[in-house]
Amino acid sequence: MPAVQWFPGHMNSARRAFAKALAAVDVVIEVTDARLPGASGNPMIEELRRFRNRPCLKLLNKADLADPEATREWMAYYNAQPDVLAVAVSAKSSSDVGRIPALARQLAPHRSGAEKPLRMILAGIPNVGKSTLMNALLKRRVAKVGDEPAVTKSQQTLDLGPGMTLTDTPGLMWPKIEHDADGFMLAASHAIGRNAVIDEEVAVNLGTILLARYPALIEARYRIEAAGQDGEGLLEHIARRRGCIRKGGGLDLEKAANVFLTDYRTGALGRISLETPESRQRMLAATAMFSPL
Repeated sequence: MPAVQWFPGHMNSARRAFAKALAAVDVVIEVTDARLPGASGNPMIEELRRFRNRPCLKLLNKADLADPEATREWMAYYNAQPDVLAVAVSAKSSSDVGRIPALARQLAPHRSGAEKPLRMILAGIPNVGKSTLMNALLKRRVAKVGDEPAVTKSQQTLDLGPGMTLTDTPGLMWPKIEHDADGFMLAASHAIGRNAVIDEEVAVNLGTILLARYPALIEARYRIEAAGQDGEGLLEHIARRRGCIRKGGGLDLEKAANVFLTDYRTGALGRISLETPESRQRMLAATAMFSPL
């Protein structure tokens, strides 16, 4: 399978605007997808905020869709890092969203009051729920929300309450996705524009992961014996079971891929995480082993 890459032109200007805004903020709030926190964490955001010595409130959003045990492992992993506070949230939960300002204030206790307002910036890759969070924090619709990546195109700063401001930023990708596994996980989770991927390839890759990590969920949803199955066989089974048939009787694997990806994205399959800190370290180690010197 070819590597997945996606870096729309407007993201160059968004990256420059983010780097400039960091000089005037106190806390970076990075939103990631709780199902793939490592793959959905933007290394460019991490590099820039460390350069400016800004602490990070890392939100593992969509936690209601993720495997709770994997999420606990990710929070322990991130909370062991300096200047990082990680929490699992769902942007759809008012109680989760309501905790965010106080959590951010823990990272910059010296900023308070009208003379020294707490200045926060909300950042992350496309389609991880930043706009939904922004609207929930402000209790009004100020950011466009859509089930497509890169909906937000411009930066805006708004008052979040007495002594607090929040800057919303467009979804930020980095110029090159270094690891093929990350590209496919991001595409499966709809963080990459569909024009950059082939749904069948993404679905086959997702099937391979889920057959290994969550065979019982696959068996329950699609009535298939997971043992000995592979991603391609699973996709063909879904096509037959869901009636994804082309004129002439052939399997419509593209339609079956959309069925499978939608089941994953909406949580119809169950609570799933595509990676854990341990599996990510194994992937990185294997990649380094086979990378040219």
